[in-house]
Amino acid sequence: MNNIEIPSFKTLYIEMFFNDVKLASGSGFLIARNKETRCVFITNKHNVTGRNPDTNKHISSTLAEPNFIEIHFHKPNFVNEWVMVRLPLYRDDGSPYWYEHPSLPSNTDVVALNLNWGDDVACYPYYLEEGQMDRESIDLRPSETVSVIGFPFGLSSFDRFPIWSTGFLAQDMERVNKDNPVFLIDCRARQGQSGSAVIVYRIGEFRTLNKSTGEVTHHIAPNRKVWDFLGIYSGRVNTESDLGRVWHISILFELYDLAVSDYEIRKNSKP
Repeated sequence: MNNIEIPSFKTLYIEMFFNDVKLASGSGFLIARNKETRCVFITNKHNVTGRNPDTNKHISSTLAEPNFIEIHFHKPNFVNEWVMVRLPLYRDDGSPYWYEHPSLPSNTDVVALNLNWGDDVACYPYYLEEGQMDRESIDLRPSETVSVIGFPFGLSSFDRFPIWSTGFLAQDMERVNKDNPVFLIDCRARQGQSGSAVIVYRIGEFRTLNKSTGEVTHHIAPNRKVWDFLGIYSGRVNTESDLGRVWHISILFELYDLAVSDYEIRKNSKP
């Protein structure tokens, strides 16, 4: 991967279409529980519905809703080449291919898409389980920096690699969990970054938190790179503010399991 940071491979550029008419661009990424499990694609609900999840009103003045999504995957064994995969968002019976969270309200702005990714695409997921390389349990306090990795205005750093935007944690994380899953960051993010991965990324010096004991350990490790996957960015609280919502990683486990189990049931039920 040369000198390209590993998280840069993980966020994927997406475009939403009504038939052949492009409606919007955005961001998304793959997740897996660990290195032994299959990948599931994650993005914001409003990316696939074209509606504000809080009001259910159309985002576009044209009232258009997407029925196809194009995901730009990395090509296996090639750093600077991509494979565009076009997928329908709805089955022939009108039911969505994407999955909403099974126990949270309908305005939860996160969905999963689970299809059979072919061998022609490379998969670089964020791993959900602690102890994996994306889960360093970094101690994070209000005003400390986080990275929002995505495609503002459809822009990229080069080719289809994402842009890293720097934000700041805008609250304490003590009470953030699957029952209270939204937290705020202060970041000048813009349209197109909906669906971006949010991580805390450190080089050389960082703190880790033992969640069982509450003990914080200070590490100094020159040139060591660590990161902790925090969740998925879903947009600003309003157009006048740089405060943005992030849906915490804790809700992704249940959504992931639903997407995997339903996919397997449907696959095995086919004649």
